[in-house]
Amino acid sequence: MTSRTIETGTAQLLCAVRDGVAVITLNRPEARNALSDELSPALRRMIRACGDDPAVGALLLTGTGGAFCAGGDVKGMGGNSTRAHLSDAERLADYKERHGGLTGALVALRKPTVAALPGAAVGAGLAIALACDLRIAGASAVAATGYTRVGLSGDYGIAWLMTRAVGASRARELMLTGERVDAVRGERLGLFHRVVADDRLQDEAFALARSLADGPRVALAAIKDNLDDAPRIDIGAAIAGEAERIIRCSRTADHNEAVRAFVEKRAPRFTGA
Repeated sequence: MTSRTIETGTAQLLCAVRDGVAVITLNRPEARNALSDELSPALRRMIRACGDDPAVGALLLTGTGGAFCAGGDVKGMGGNSTRAHLSDAERLADYKERHGGLTGALVALRKPTVAALPGAAVGAGLAIALACDLRIAGASAVAATGYTRVGLSGDYGIAWLMTRAVGASRARELMLTGERVDAVRGERLGLFHRVVADDRLQDEAFALARSLADGPRVALAAIKDNLDDAPRIDIGAAIAGEAERIIRCSRTADHNEAVRAFVEKRAPRFTGA
């Protein structure tokens, strides 16, 4: 196994690239990995850096301790916020930049992303998980929107992300009620793709991320393009877009390798080219 550590600029975020997978770990266990003025910018930098790194084929996001991410740090909200002095226009620009650089960047990333949830994912933390392509939850994981508890309406694109994950009706229910959803119901609703034993979570999540990192990268990016287009275009446009992308994929070395491997009855060895 090849591994290298990446300096994040803060102990609140850990990052290492292992066998083509960038494992990004939120590391504020004393605060259930709630976002902070140190953690959030570091997370944005790592998403951008790993997205640009040709050695990275997939991203795996997780948290230390018994939580994924408890969302925003409530102690720093309201009059205690470091941005309380900003005008509404300044705050709007700040929100767009910060949130777009986190969940917006995750959605825009053309590499596969996996969230491994060892425990609570609440508010912005749930939005981060929903921005990932696949979500694996430990049996102890719970999810909640949580915004109504602090008198807020939602951020980090959570309404959009939630609607795409569970549908408009369920998204409305979960956003308005703030219901705490356990792992079993979360999988049934579509918040989680898989639920595994807590002590198997990290191994199984990494195995999934590694299988994606080892895959045909041009094709995986094109698949994400097709899926992103699907909700907003008609069937004719979908067929045309898929045709353009499959032609592009058919010219890759990975496609030729896959055909040879099929004929030779062996597993393909993709290079991303």
